[in-house]
Amino acid sequence: MYYKGFYHMFYQHNPLAPEFSRKRIIWGHSVSQDMVNWIQLEPALVPTESFDRNSCWSGSATILPDGKPVILYTGLDEPNRHQVTVLAEPKDVSDPLLREWVKPKGNPVMVPPNDVPFDCFRDPTTAWLGQDGRWRVLIGAKQTDTERGMAILYHSDDFVEWTRHPVPLLASDVTGMWECPDFFPVSITGQEGVETSVNNASVRHVLKSSFGGHDCYVIGTYSSETDEFSADSEFTNTTADLRFDHGTFYASKAFFDSVKNRRINWGWVIETDSKEDDIQKGWAGLLSLPREMWLDTSGKRLIQWPIEEINNLRTRQVTLDSRQLQGGSMLEISGITASQADVEVSFDLPIWEENPVILNTDQVDDAVLFDRDILVDCVYGPFGLLALASSDLSEQTAIFFKIIRRGNGYSVIMGSDENKSSLRDNVKKSTHGTVLDIDPSQTKISLRCLIDHSIIESYGAGGRNVITSRVYPKLATGEAAKLYVFNDGTRGVTMSSLEAWSMRNADVNTNAI
Repeated sequence: MYYKGFYHMFYQHNPLAPEFSRKRIIWGHSVSQDMVNWIQLEPALVPTESFDRNSCWSGSATILPDGKPVILYTGLDEPNRHQVTVLAEPKDVSDPLLREWVKPKGNPVMVPPNDVPFDCFRDPTTAWLGQDGRWRVLIGAKQTDTERGMAILYHSDDFVEWTRHPVPLLASDVTGMWECPDFFPVSITGQEGVETSVNNASVRHVLKSSFGGHDCYVIGTYSSETDEFSADSEFTNTTADLRFDHGTFYASKAFFDSVKNRRINWGWVIETDSKEDDIQKGWAGLLSLPREMWLDTSGKRLIQWPIEEINNLRTRQVTLDSRQLQGGSMLEISGITASQADVEVSFDLPIWEENPVILNTDQVDDAVLFDRDILVDCVYGPFGLLALASSDLSEQTAIFFKIIRRGNGYSVIMGSDENKSSLRDNVKKSTHGTVLDIDPSQTKISLRCLIDHSIIESYGAGGRNVITSRVYPKLATGEAAKLYVFNDGTRGVTMSSLEAWSMRNADVNTNAI
């Protein structure tokens, strides 16, 4: 949230070890003036009371109409570890750093209802005001003895006494537990964000839920008069769901930035190396770069893009104009530090067949579609970037595109192949993929990759789809890391443009003010 000149980031933290603990999770607290450079403060919330003695789990902040911030979070009570909702407020609202938080009398303010297991009731959203002046908030839950995940809706007149709405705002029988739900309006007329309580003809609403290791969302229409949300689609718990990210990214939280009228999202990016590696590093897990989000002009999906402040870290620049990449060729991008870089590249595909052979990709397994090396009805590619590559290419992470025949047209597959990402042992390596909703015969295919030593965030087609990869190279580190543009297909493609920058270090969690 933004408060009195500072962005505040609260995060789940175990102060005792770089691993998840079911006994002592606290709220870490850092502040920033640009969301790039961060100063660490004292923890905001720690277990102190019977209702949160076993941990302070996720929640959200809400700015009240008088400007006062409040927090709703999940406490694990004593002795039964029931998940309950706790209210916290600043001890001193005049302090722009909000160093101290208190838990007023009356807590907990919500407890699991009878039809919800005591350990499946958590992660309250930012609250919003309806037209009747009452507050609303969602809690992630699962119905007892079923796989029915849901977002339970609660009402309040004073932010203290909360009443459950008779029906969930949305539910699904195929997802299991809904974690970290989020609910917010998006403008249908532009890229600007809107405050969370806005609800009129100029907005639609996004409901996001975390389940199955992914952050999935639906877009729909919400009435605060009836508290009905009509979604354009249903969750399927398959790759058909709209996702914020098709890689390693979970439990995200968005907020409205009142300074620049933006909706900004952050995600939790877990480690995919071993617990022993985490202990040696002394830390585990990180937050994604902050992403601005807005509704695509089609109205069918969200667009995501790194906030503009990230560009302030750019230093040395390399620019390349049109280059032909014949099949089986690659081009090294030199002149930048490839282990810490920002790269934007676009491709043209010059020749198209008429009357392509029909391929019904609905009948093709995702493992085939998204595998870099399987070229079922592939017309172009794979082509793209080899990031964090060693000089002998024994280590490389390929962020690639494949153009396949589909129906009476073509589809663009975007993937991230981690199979050669590291020579280290005990590293989980995955192939992530998605289908870009673009016509490759009518538009350039663009890619932006933010590369930062062990993480690569890749934005396809101007942010229509995003893939985050965790990689742990052994050889391709520091100045030894290489970056290439490649084309492994049989047909040539044109790299129409490329811009790449070395990136400076951000100051992250420096000493307290």
